[in-house]
Amino acid sequence: MADLDYISSIRDNASALADAAESAGPDAQVPSCPEWSVADLLGHMGTVHRWAASNCDREPSKEFMRSRDAGIEVPDDRSGRPAWVREGAALLADTLAAHSPDDPCWTFAPPATVGFWCRRQAHETAMHRVDAQLAAGAVQPIDAPLAADGIDELLWLLPNRPWAPDKLTGASESLHLHCDDVEGEWLLRLAPTGLEVERVHAKGDVAVRGAASDLLVWLMGRGPIEPLEVFGDEAQLARWREVANF
Repeated sequence: MADLDYISSIRDNASALADAAESAGPDAQVPSCPEWSVADLLGHMGTVHRWAASNCDREPSKEFMRSRDAGIEVPDDRSGRPAWVREGAALLADTLAAHSPDDPCWTFAPPATVGFWCRRQAHETAMHRVDAQLAAGAVQPIDAPLAADGIDELLWLLPNRPWAPDKLTGASESLHLHCDDVEGEWLLRLAPTGLEVERVHAKGDVAVRGAASDLLVWLMGRGPIEPLEVFGDEAQLARWREVANF
């Protein structure tokens, strides 16, 4: 995938997330995360940024550390949480910038380097920015190169999630994803031995094509299929959405 400035992306998307949260108000519901209010979303985002920053200086061999073990406390003042998110994003971005992407550290999936957190938090922040903007009623697309990289990262993480209950297996059902506004194509296959992913132009049982942002938002359950073109066995799309539930 193309080189991306993940740290700038974290800063920009965190700022847009906080702006949207202020516009929506702390008690507004988040349509894409119906169990959350905007205040809950801000609590999550501010916690995750600080937790990720704290892991950049932990050795790869360390055990999983919960956010409460890192001393992170969400402010009780719900109206003050946008500012708290801005502060946490700045802390994370500054921490990442102070390291080399190749510096070893603790992560929940490979590679065990600071670069993992740069990429993961860029996509975490961009997707939750979409959540906040859905609550505010005006959503901006994710930048196409970042969205295409987000699809690539999602497909890498799906079989590597430590919290995933089961291995992603199937009877070799296949899905082709194709960005039409930036470079990016993938063939996914649910093989009996696990999820197989190739960056290739190839025919699948079903194919989905469209803008990179629309593809990623759909894969992550934040948007409808309607902006995308679908070819082949549409009945399999529900299965793939289930598999791609991050």
